[in-house]
Formats: sequence, structure tokens, C-alpha cells
Amino acid sequence: MNRQNNFPKIPFFLSIIFFGISLFIFLFFYRAININNKESQSKELEWQTEMQRREAIKTLDNSVKMVEGDKAQLETHFAQSSDVVPFLDTIEGLAPQASVTSEITSVDMSADYTGLYVSMKASGTFSGLYKFLTLLENSPYELDFISLDMHQEMPVVAGNKNVKISQWDAVLKIELLSFGE
Repeated sequence: MNRQNNFPKIPFFLSIIFFGISLFIFLFFYRAININNKESQSKELEWQTEMQRREAIKTLDNSVKMVEGDKAQLETHFAQSSDVVPFLDTIEGLAPQASVTSEITSVDMSADYTGLYVSMKASGTFSGLYKFLTLLENSPYELDFISLDMHQEMPVVAGNKNVKISQWDAVLKIELLSFGE
């Protein structure tokens, strides 16, 4: 009768202790895995955000490179106060293209430094002066013709006495509108 109480208690307690230790180890690793999983998701989100930021920077950089040529071309239409000499050289360079002679007589800046006034004399044939004015008007600079005075000089007899060349003189004043500091 006493045999019923003879249940092996020591292996039972050892198995409960082993079960408890196993359960504790399982919960410890389960919690550690969950923490690592959350950290991994957080790091992946940071990585994706950084990659999107880098892609945006690359796209912006490519856009700037594409617009750079247009910017340089646009800046050629505006003369800075330090670019007066190249502007004047450009204006004087148009005269030989039209077979006329030109001379800049004065250069003045407006009081607020937003406009540049250029007075010049040009001489040549009427068609040459007309072509010169057309070249000025179509130059890459934004110009406003303030005044223009054209008059014909006495005809000049060429090498052949039957041919007379009509010589014209023009005095003009233009304003460079695209001028700034």
C-alpha cells in the first residue's frame, strides 16, 4: 500500500526544473529576437530613407548639369559691370560683318547702375548701315535704341567715273537693358 506513494519525485522535480530553465531560455531568446527584429526594421527604414535622399541628390545634380549649359547661354545675354569691354568689343565686331565702319564715341552708366548707354558713329552704304542696325538689334544683348540719326554724304565717285557710291553716316545711341552689378 505504501507503494502508491512511491512515485519517483526526484526525476519529476528535475524535469520541472529543466522545463522551467528551458522556458526561461526560450523566452529570453524570443525577446532578444523580437528586439533584434525591431532594430533591423528600424535600420532598414533608415537605409531606405538614406537611399531615397541619395537618389534625390543624384537627380538634382543631373538636373543642375543639364541646366548648366542653358544657364551659361542665358548669362551671355546679360552684361555685368565687369563685362563692359567684351560687350563693346561685340558691338564693334558687328560693323565689319556689315561692311561699315563704326566708332564708339561715349559710354555712360545710368545713375542707378541698371543701364549702360553707348553712343556711336557708323558710316558706310545704306544697305551696310541697315544690316549693321539689324545685327545690333539681333545681338545676344537686350538693347533699346534711344536715338538714330542717318544722313547721306555727298556721293563719292569710284574708280570708274560712271559709278557713284552713296555714303551714309549714322549717329546712334543705344541702351543696354540687360546690365547689372
